[in-house]
Amino acid sequence: MAIVYEQPEAGSIVPAPRGGPADAGLSPAERRQERKSLRQRKLIAFALVSPLLAFIFFSFVAPIATMLYRSVYNPDIALLIPRTTASLQSWDRHSEPSTEMLNILALELAELARTRKAGVLAAAVNRSWPGASSLVNASARRLRSEDAGVLAQSGGAQLLALDARWRQPDLWRAIRQVGLVYTDTYYLTALDLERTPDDRIQARSSARIYLQLYGKTLGLALTITLLCIMLGYPLAYYLAHAPRKLASILMIFVLLPFWTSLLVRTTAWIALLQTNGVINSVLQWLGIIAEPLEILYTSDATVIAMTHILLPFMVLPLYSVMRGLDPSYVRAALSLGSRPLGAFMRIFLPLSLPGLSAGTLLVFIISVGYYITPALVGGTDGQMISNLIAFHMQQSSNWGLAAALGTLLLILILALYWIYDRLIGASNIKLG
Repeated sequence: MAIVYEQPEAGSIVPAPRGGPADAGLSPAERRQERKSLRQRKLIAFALVSPLLAFIFFSFVAPIATMLYRSVYNPDIALLIPRTTASLQSWDRHSEPSTEMLNILALELAELARTRKAGVLAAAVNRSWPGASSLVNASARRLRSEDAGVLAQSGGAQLLALDARWRQPDLWRAIRQVGLVYTDTYYLTALDLERTPDDRIQARSSARIYLQLYGKTLGLALTITLLCIMLGYPLAYYLAHAPRKLASILMIFVLLPFWTSLLVRTTAWIALLQTNGVINSVLQWLGIIAEPLEILYTSDATVIAMTHILLPFMVLPLYSVMRGLDPSYVRAALSLGSRPLGAFMRIFLPLSLPGLSAGTLLVFIISVGYYITPALVGGTDGQMISNLIAFHMQQSSNWGLAAALGTLLLILILALYWIYDRLIGASNIKLG
């Protein structure tokens, strides 16, 4: 069978043979020059984007990596009482502490009292064993003036003489737990779990608040997102179909909250929602209510204020997408006999889903991590998980638990985003 080769037309570009190098027709010197030029272009491109990469690393990657590491790394107590934590590694966690363990702890408590660091140990142990704060501080003060040689020989007896609770294995298990350099205690606490003396994981016997607060946070965020969709979609639809001049004027009012301080906006809602505020006064004047409503410092106040603050994040993505849609699609559907509602549901709504998806994700993710507004208008009932994270960072100084709570919140948001993208993401929507 003869093989016929077709000649290329004049002026056409002949592609390089499959699998051959692109510079097959170049001399060795030209190839080196071409590779050098390519490396220079890559270096220039990297130099142009390096400020952005540095910003992303220092403002996003590094803080998250630090948070992940801090949630399992806790060397503070191990550095305060290194000999005690070392002696506890061979302890069976059930029997009473040995004389040697008591002597070592007494010696290190005296050293901590002299350096004014006993309070750090007391606070850490107290989180796992309530009542340890006063016990550790009082014992450290009593042993402060004792000689180190005496404590090394009879410090344990002095500890027991000061308080018999130093015999309790539960207390020593708490000391051992907080003395671990790498621990999963913070994650267990964030999930309302704890370890038993035989190292099993069970539901925490004390107050369980974190899972409940996670559920409450997600519920509030979902409510705020749905309200923003209900209010933002019709507004964006009207702006997209209004005359350009009128839409520009109305868009100023949408953007106006961005030009006002968040603290000012939240404070304004306090004035509106308080017992003798504007809303209650108007409702009473109209005769709708007889007594003022308790709106402020509730979860309803959090939802109202955050919906107002986050509404522009829903309107702007929707408006940008709707404004770019070709109106001829809907007109074609109407001309083919479709009703207006049918044309909207089958044509316009699917085409606007990219903006709806972007706005939904923005509002939901921002609302989950919001802090200032719930703290000011929510009170105890309207608090979210971010407020508890801030409490552990600023007041209780429990950075490990705050990092664990933040990490679980990040994992939860990523999981919800993955589920959302797989089930109802814009890429899965087809025109009906």
